[in-house]
Amino acid sequence: MFKRFGLWAMMNIAIVGTIGVVTSVLGIGPYLTSNGIAFQELIIMCALWGMLGSFISLAMSKFIAKKMMGVKIIDEDNSQYGKIVLMVHRLARSADLNKMPELGIYESPEVNAFATGPSKSNSLVAVSTGLLQSMNSDELEGVLAHEVAHIANGDMVTMTLIQGVVNAFVMFFARIVAYAVTQMMRSDDDESPIGGFAYYGIVFVFDILFGILGSMITAWFSRVREYSADLGGAQLAGKDKMLSALKKLNIQYEHGQFDKDSNDSSIAAFKISSKETGFRALISTHPKLSDRISRLENLSY
Repeated sequence: MFKRFGLWAMMNIAIVGTIGVVTSVLGIGPYLTSNGIAFQELIIMCALWGMLGSFISLAMSKFIAKKMMGVKIIDEDNSQYGKIVLMVHRLARSADLNKMPELGIYESPEVNAFATGPSKSNSLVAVSTGLLQSMNSDELEGVLAHEVAHIANGDMVTMTLIQGVVNAFVMFFARIVAYAVTQMMRSDDDESPIGGFAYYGIVFVFDILFGILGSMITAWFSRVREYSADLGGAQLAGKDKMLSALKKLNIQYEHGQFDKDSNDSSIAAFKISSKETGFRALISTHPKLSDRISRLENLSY
């Protein structure tokens, strides 16, 4: 737990430090002035925090995944997993990737695989030992094809762009609304400076509220990309193998296999399926496995 917190803290320090340097170089001042909000400074600040912060996180994604999950990189000469490396390389060539993704294995009883990395030419496919032990060769190929499809589709960069834009809008509107609320709360003879404790407290509340609304947008895009990766996986490995992998995952999900190591679920990119309905379904990043199976079965290409 402490290692995970340390890596998270280090990443955030890097983001804050980088943005601080950029704002200083550009001569960007505070957005709250005695005359109200300086919109140009606010827009620049929100764009920097939203977009630059997201891209720094993306740039560090492989490093963070390796450290947090204990991923060990495997090459094709590995006696135990070399065939899996060759399988990933074959799928990557079929997807017209110019540089082969790294393959990593991490020790965990959970059934999981994920793809990450800042670009198509600098990517990682990671697989848990729990998944390797529970799937046959065809099912494993379907899983790996899905992850390679994520890389070939540029989903990591796409989701980073979407998240960055959403972050920027969340920050911008939270501060605008917070300023309006504090102005309504001020009396005519109140001479306290703008941007006091009450203002930042209200900003915090609206950051959370608008962040929840923004998460619905990013979650919807994420669900769309999952369907696209299923289709891409079917095109790379074959529809039968992709369906076989999804059906095996669905059986394991229904038997609680995904809950064996819930501490690592935050980086999962393939296994997640949602049983939630209503509001929680709107912020789920993955569709139900049953929906993914049904959609893929009805697709022709």
